[in-house]
Amino acid sequence: MGEITRMDLSNNHFSGELPSDFLTGCFSLEFLNLSNNNFNGQIFPQYMNMPDLRYIYLNNNNFSGKIGKGLQNFTYLEALDISNNKVSGQVPNWIGNFSNLQFLLMSKNLLEGNIPVQLSKLSFLIILDVSENKLTGPITSFSNFSSIQELFMQKNAFTGPIPKSLFRSSKLLMLNLRDNQFSGSIPNLIIKHSSLRVLLLGGNHLQGPIPSQLCELRSLSILDLSNNRLNGSIPSCFSRMIFWIGQSDIHNEYRSIGLAPGLLYMNYDSYHYNSILSLSLTEDVFPYSYHSFEVNFLTKNRYDSYKGDILNFMSGMDLSNNDLFGDIPSEIGDLQGIKALNLSNNLLSRSIPKSFSKLKNIESLDLSHNKLSGQIPRQLTELTQLAVFNVSYNNLSGLTPNERQFATFDQSSYIGNSDLCVTLINKSCTSVPTPPLLPSNGEEGEESAIDMVAFYWSFFGSYVTIILGLLVILWINSHWRMLWFYFIGECIDFCFYWLSKYVSC
Repeated sequence: MGEITRMDLSNNHFSGELPSDFLTGCFSLEFLNLSNNNFNGQIFPQYMNMPDLRYIYLNNNNFSGKIGKGLQNFTYLEALDISNNKVSGQVPNWIGNFSNLQFLLMSKNLLEGNIPVQLSKLSFLIILDVSENKLTGPITSFSNFSSIQELFMQKNAFTGPIPKSLFRSSKLLMLNLRDNQFSGSIPNLIIKHSSLRVLLLGGNHLQGPIPSQLCELRSLSILDLSNNRLNGSIPSCFSRMIFWIGQSDIHNEYRSIGLAPGLLYMNYDSYHYNSILSLSLTEDVFPYSYHSFEVNFLTKNRYDSYKGDILNFMSGMDLSNNDLFGDIPSEIGDLQGIKALNLSNNLLSRSIPKSFSKLKNIESLDLSHNKLSGQIPRQLTELTQLAVFNVSYNNLSGLTPNERQFATFDQSSYIGNSDLCVTLINKSCTSVPTPPLLPSNGEEGEESAIDMVAFYWSFFGSYVTIILGLLVILWINSHWRMLWFYFIGECIDFCFYWLSKYVSC
């Protein structure tokens, strides 16, 4: 089939190595999709003869060995997906020679070594996925990636600081560097017009405070800074992130980017994030390659996978397992669109903000393992979407709310608070007054009784003191004693006069 230009054999049960006649005879092939099969052997041996091949999808097979040099013959290569195989060795330097390469997907393999500097020459690269390999070293080679929109490097062994150039790109939409060994601080050189929607930096060795410049990421929907060594306070300016504030002004903007002769359709939503790779080689209806990326995010006490359209409806922030201290900014309550908030395992103190009652869309709220004190605000019962609530191992006191969603939370949500009375478990909590800082009715009555006794004794003492003082004065001073007797006599005469006059009448 020397004239065939498109071949799609994906999602079957094919196995074995690729036949040599196929690799040398289909010299007109432009589109090849062998994904989701059981093919094995080496990828791109040297005897391949497909000079016009531009779109290659070999993902989800059993290919092994190093990447063969036969790939160098693909001068016009635009998309390469070899993810989820058993490919080993290093990423070849000559991949940087594919000047038209836009999509490079090599995740879930056995690749090792450094990212070659030559990749920085890929000026049209849009998506790079090298996640879940054994890659090491710094990633300084990403300084010239001005066109990249999605970068996946999670679950490797990368070291060194995070390149500041990644945060200067206005086109970057998704950055996943989770579960590596990056050190240093989070770059604070973030441009105001950044389009970043997903930022995952959890599971590294990052230090220092959370830069307030992150608040410039107005389109950010998912933020994961967990399991690092970050310190300082939580920036109150997080409330300026538009996605989390609310969803009353949501609007969709649909763009298409021409990739002659193919098209990459990406749904850019200023509040929702979605990435769909759809390749069509002609204007006619033809089977296309569909690729949708997924994001794993901790919510409801487990890691859930959000992929495709479902990712459009997810928003969350995870700052857990750090050394953050101080109080929780009340401005966090303005993030009305957020669905998951995890601040657990930090050093946060003071009380839970009452403004959290404005988080109308929140489904998971974890404040456990901190130093929070005071009562659980009863205003939180207004959170009708709340499915998971955890404030265990704090210094909270008083009664736990038991209305609406809070009627479904068991003791595990409150354990480790010695002064907190769980109303759904301990029925004696009903006799305990709601505000513990105010005296109960019995205490008020007892205090009133004590005040009346003191009043009577003070009145009696004052009366006796006045009488004794008057007697002492009359005993010492004879002149005042004569005046006193004269005054008493006049009073007696006056009373006798009016009494005799009244009786005679």
